[in-house]
Amino acid sequence: MKKYLFSVSLCLCGLSVSAQTPKVAPMHVHHVHLNSVDPAKAAAYYPKPFALTATQTKFNGYEAVKTGNVYLLFTKVAAPPQNELTGPQTSVWHFGWNTPDSRKYDENFRKMGLQIAQMWDAADGKLVDMSSDTLPGLPTQEQILEMRAKGVQPAREGGFGYLRGPDGIMIENAQAGTVERFNHIHMYHEHPICAMQWYITHLGATLPAGRGGAPGTLPPGDCKQLYAPPTWPSFAKTGFVRDPAGAVFFDDISISIRPWPGGGLVSTRGHVVDHWALSVADLDSTVTRLKGEGVKFLEEIHPWGNMRAAMIEGPDRVAIELVEVK
Repeated sequence: MKKYLFSVSLCLCGLSVSAQTPKVAPMHVHHVHLNSVDPAKAAAYYPKPFALTATQTKFNGYEAVKTGNVYLLFTKVAAPPQNELTGPQTSVWHFGWNTPDSRKYDENFRKMGLQIAQMWDAADGKLVDMSSDTLPGLPTQEQILEMRAKGVQPAREGGFGYLRGPDGIMIENAQAGTVERFNHIHMYHEHPICAMQWYITHLGATLPAGRGGAPGTLPPGDCKQLYAPPTWPSFAKTGFVRDPAGAVFFDDISISIRPWPGGGLVSTRGHVVDHWALSVADLDSTVTRLKGEGVKFLEEIHPWGNMRAAMIEGPDRVAIELVEVK
C-alpha cells in the first residue's frame, strides 16, 4: 500500500547528519552504456539535438558519443532492448542535458522531425511538450483546479521536456545556465534518501550545495520517508509521485533521484540503459574496499578493451561499472 505525505518538496539543506562520511578516493562519471540494435545509427542521433556538445566517435572498441567528459557507449543487440514502455521498470529513468533555452531547443527538435515524449498537463488535461506549458509549481490535481479557478496561466518560458531517442531511450532537455551540457543521470529509487546515503558512503558522491553555497547535508533519522501525492506534468495521466526526491554529485554531474513507490525495480542489465560507469584511479584498492563494505559484485576485475573494469550492483538493482583510468 502506498504511503503519501501531503507536504512540500524535501529540502536537503541546513539539516544535520549523524556521522561523518568516510573519505573515499574521488570517482568520476565515465560513461552511460546503452544497448542498441544499430549502435552506429544510435550514436549518430545525439549530435542532432545537442550539436554543441555531442560528438560521434569510437571509444575502447565501442560506437560512442562524447559529451564533455562523459561518453555514451553502445553495444549491439539482436532484438530491441526493453525500456519503460516495453518492459518492467529499472532504476534508470533517463539522462539529459541542460540547455540555455529549452523551448527553443524543443522547437528545433520538432523542425528536425525528432520524436517528443509528451506529458499530461493534468489528470483531465492534454498532452504537452514542455513543463512550462503546464500550470506552475508541479501542482497536484487539487491545486490545478484551484489555479484554474483563479485564472492562473502557464509560464510558457523555460522548463523541461523530453525526447524519445534511439531504441526508445528517454532524453531530457532542461533549461538551466547559459551553455548546453550533459548534466545528469536520472534515477528511480524506492527510498531516495537511503539511496543517497549509499552513493555517499560507498562511492564518495557529494551533496548539492545548501543555502549560501555551503555543503549540503542529509536529514537525520529514518531514510525511508513517506511519499507525497502525485503531481503534474506527468507521463501517466494519474500523475507522478515526485517526493521525497534527492540528488548526489560526481563532479558536476548529478545522479538525480525520484521515488519509485512500492519497489519491484528490475536489474538494468540487458535493458536500453544497461549500466552507468564511474572511473577510479586504483581499481584494485577500490574493489577491496567495496568488498569489505559488503557491496554486491556482478563482475570481478576483468580486461575491458585496453582497460580494466569491474561491475557492482547499487540500490534497486542498478548496475554500476568501475573503470580504471590511471
